[in-house]
Amino acid sequence: MSNENKFEHITIEKEEKGNFAVISINRPEKLNALHIQTLKEITEALETVEVDQSVRCVVLRGIREYTKKPAFSAGADLSDRRSADLDPTSLRHQSHAMYRRHKYYNLIEEFPKPIIAAIDGYALGGGFELVLVCDISIASKRSIFGFPEIQRGIFPANGGTQRLVRNVGKMRAKRMLFFGEHYSAEQMFEWGVISYVVDDDEFENFVHKKASWLGNAATNSLFLIKKSIDYGTQTPLNIGLQFEQMGYAINTRSEDVAEGVSAFLEKRTPKFQGK
Repeated sequence: MSNENKFEHITIEKEEKGNFAVISINRPEKLNALHIQTLKEITEALETVEVDQSVRCVVLRGIREYTKKPAFSAGADLSDRRSADLDPTSLRHQSHAMYRRHKYYNLIEEFPKPIIAAIDGYALGGGFELVLVCDISIASKRSIFGFPEIQRGIFPANGGTQRLVRNVGKMRAKRMLFFGEHYSAEQMFEWGVISYVVDDDEFENFVHKKASWLGNAATNSLFLIKKSIDYGTQTPLNIGLQFEQMGYAINTRSEDVAEGVSAFLEKRTPKFQGK
């Protein structure tokens, strides 16, 4: 998959053997700060791979070739705070401005295939909120997390007050949002925000290993697991269990189930085709 000319803020590449795509935020001079165009391009890139059966997992990351410091994303681009068509004095217009950003975060979160956030460096503010809409997060030990918005008098509204508390609990979320402090990858792992923390020199290989594993796993099962967790947990337990029952019934029709069971009985490694 070659980078398409329409993308100015990101790059997209395809790892053929691993069956995954890599979307890289490509704004190194701004520590990969998130302009609304950046978010739009991420969702457009995801749309291009959603129906591509050869892409079964996506890695979302900051560009490897950084110019200042390594960064997943240092947060929202503060030069992008006003839209020409919106009145900055209108509460309704400013609420709509945030709706536009929420729309893109929601589309990323709702993407049906697994998304790995590969975090090397800063993940602050809107960048941290981008991590929270991914399924798996892998961070290098040098990575730094936090919500510095309060230091600039800004409200952290890209889902920060809502998704963060659902990950770390109310008291920890208030601590992070009230004081704007920085946190290590190890601390975020202890609080359950990060899936893996790895040594800096092992980071790239580890991300590739996990993305390849998901890219060669049973795609339909992953799809149903993701849907059941993301939506079933928003309902009472008895309804969530109905998600599981229906998910199980749907998954039994998958070719990968037959392959997985056969491989187990034959004591060999399964070769899932994502069907």
